[in-house]
Amino acid sequence: QVQLVESGGGLVQAGGSLRLSCAASGSTFSIGVFGWYRQAPGKQRELVAVISILGTTNYTGTVKGRFTISRDNAKNTVYLQMNSLKPEDTAVYYCNADSIGGKWTYWGRGTQVTVSS
Repeated sequence: QVQLVESGGGLVQAGGSLRLSCAASGSTFSIGVFGWYRQAPGKQRELVAVISILGTTNYTGTVKGRFTISRDNAKNTVYLQMNSLKPEDTAVYYCNADSIGGKWTYWGRGTQVTVSS
């Protein structure tokens, strides 16, 4: 089992920045891919960014160039640096971890990000 706890959300003005953190505990040796997802009111949860155990990253098109995902394997923590935030980035952001081989997936409880115009 893996437990994920997000932090760093909050209220920010458009153009501002936030840094989300997700601390993993438990069977962290089994984690292969970390991801950040978000869900806005009335919308489906969507992928924001993922990072593999080797550091390979991928982003959804709407955040490319503005968001950066990174991971510290020694601290079992994944980060999402969000710059140039827009009101449409407002959502609950969820941390996700997939086990190596993809057999298990884990979710955090989410952290609210609100961007005011």
